[in-house]
Amino acid sequence: MQFSARFERVQPSQIAPTWLWVGVVLMAVAWVVSWIGPAPLRYHTFFPLWLGYILIVDGLTFARAGKSLLSIRHRRWPLLFVLSVPLWWLFEWANAFLDNWQYVLPYRYDPVHYALLASLAFSTVLPAVFSTAALLRTFSAFGGARRWLRLDPSPAGLVAIAVLGAVLFALSLLVPRYAFPLVWIGLFLLLDPINRLLGWNSLSAEVARGRWDTVLVLWAAGLICGVFWELWNWRAMPKWVYEVPFAGEPKLFEMPLLGFGGYLPFALEVFAAYALLHGAIFRRADPGLPFTAAASDDGLARNGRR
Repeated sequence: MQFSARFERVQPSQIAPTWLWVGVVLMAVAWVVSWIGPAPLRYHTFFPLWLGYILIVDGLTFARAGKSLLSIRHRRWPLLFVLSVPLWWLFEWANAFLDNWQYVLPYRYDPVHYALLASLAFSTVLPAVFSTAALLRTFSAFGGARRWLRLDPSPAGLVAIAVLGAVLFALSLLVPRYAFPLVWIGLFLLLDPINRLLGWNSLSAEVARGRWDTVLVLWAAGLICGVFWELWNWRAMPKWVYEVPFAGEPKLFEMPLLGFGGYLPFALEVFAAYALLHGAIFRRADPGLPFTAAASDDGLARNGRR
């Protein structure tokens, strides 16, 4: 289902959808409990906190544009949570080689308990980034076409880029002390050309037309989510801490300041991984993503309240 190019007038009852207020309550309560609440309640706040954020951001999108990820995709909206789980477990596997972050746990979890709780937390990554990107599209700064260089490699060139991405990803695992940043670049360079060759959603197809607006909105969404991830992790339990070679200081919250730059390519990897998983399941592209160049052409930003 695509976003309609024609905007329907938002009725007053739609300005503050119910799920926005549910999100406000969830986020406020979970944040307080996470930082100063009693054990063991504070050990189980990550998912409700981020679910609250997702509902708030999606509700704001609906209030501004009369449509949102949840409102137009309510039957397939849970799929974002499901597909998010294997995506982040891939990075957890990579971190077994990188050892860039470790988890501080309140007690020792048995493996099944840990896997279930971790998977629930990991399920929020995709919907958080995509919902934030959709909200950004309702603002004029991110709503219009942003044209720049046209990069349109041949099919053979796309294969070469994918091979390069695989090499960079492998190097990050084989030489983690020096090549660890490549894990945030290699996966995108591997997956996005494959998606384009298969006819699925890809950023390379957009930049081939000179369209860079989806790249920019994903960068912004990734950075915004990154700031909230690190903020809410700061006083939480469980939490994660970083051990990054050569760039451990200065820090903002627990994250080395330079590390926030990793959220820019990470957001592109999230998009590419979702496109690949969606394509593998449904054998087609997903035309209903409200933050792509097509959404801009459909006028989502023009429909938003400024």
